Amino acid sequence: MKDYFGFLMVLLGSKLNKLERYFIIYKPYKMISQFISPYKQRLLGDLGYDFPEGTNAVGRLDNDSEGLIILTTDKSLANRLLHPTRKHKRSYIVQVERKVEEEALKKLREGLNILVKKKGVYTTQPCEVTLINKPKDLPFREHTFREELPQSWLEFVLTEGKNRQIRKMCSAVRHDCKRLIRTKIENLELGQMQPGEVKEIEQKELFELLLLTDDVMPITRWNTDDADRAD
Repeated sequence: MKDYFGFLMVLLGSKLNKLERYFIIYKPYKMISQFISPYKQRLLGDLGYDFPEGTNAVGRLDNDSEGLIILTTDKSLANRLLHPTRKHKRSYIVQVERKVEEEALKKLREGLNILVKKKGVYTTQPCEVTLINKPKDLPFREHTFREELPQSWLEFVLTEGKNRQIRKMCSAVRHDCKRLIRTKIENLELGQMQPGEVKEIEQKELFELLLLTDDVMPITRWNTDDADRAD
């Protein structure tokens, strides 16, 4: 019996001492937010960083979108951060065709109808949308929208993330999205990171920036298919 309890204590200690690892990356244009795909696409593994076994993305950005993504071995983080009851803030810089008028901004802010796969028509929740100047020192990207053509730059702050939501919202007001960069998740910022750059971050700092320090992890599991996909 003594040996049995000794074995349990060793096992429990190994679980407690297992250190999860956390990374932030600038996902480049034309790369999917996965390590494995049946299709011929650029993957997270192509970043050339030696990620530990079991690393996965928390949330996603589509192939044409860029910016901030969290990667981790901590399987509980996605449930804590992306659970629909949390409504955490995500910020995006978006380039669209033509000059955006106040009427279109009002519709984007107040909510409008978009089509969501398997769910039909969905009315987006009110969000923050601001007309901004073109950001300085944007990283170079191939296939950019021609500078001489009419265009606008917007900043979106959302608390939800349906698949390709921002692109669909912009299309709904007849302003096709030409570039989309996620710049913040709560207080975690992309900063001066460059496409393809990877940084490891300590759990304490990450959780403080994500405002996760005082919450209780949601008990209920949920379908993450639409989570964090406002790209």
